[in-house]
Amino acid sequence: MSPDLAEWVLTYGAAGLALAAFVGATLVPVSSEAAFVAAVAAGLAPPTALLWASVGNTAGCLVNYAIGRLARERIGDRLMASRSGRAALGWTERWGVPALLLSWLPVVGDPLTLAAGVGRVPLAWFVPLVAGLRVARYAALLWLV
Repeated sequence: MSPDLAEWVLTYGAAGLALAAFVGATLVPVSSEAAFVAAVAAGLAPPTALLWASVGNTAGCLVNYAIGRLARERIGDRLMASRSGRAALGWTERWGVPALLLSWLPVVGDPLTLAAGVGRVPLAWFVPLVAGLRVARYAALLWLV
């Protein structure tokens, strides 16, 4: 995690964690997991950390989805330019909604949320799947820490 985001988490608590998790859900290479662990280690109550990390990360995924949906042609071309993007588009085209079950993974997870927008995955499926996976990922981190 970059020092600036670590400072945000330590200075602003839950709001800083939500921001770090939001940025971590985009294609910016930031570890929301590191921010989550730092927040809990700094004394943020685990349920509060779980809530705000999940909300921030899910919001970031929704932004990815919206970008993919609104800029379908341009984003589709950009995804095809990278290996992880090609994989994400291929999985989304091949498996549709179930491909989102892999959206929690590093490297390919963020492109999958973009690809879901490009592929016009219904929001009624996207939101519960993505949000549930975020909660599960941070809950697993709590269990490991």
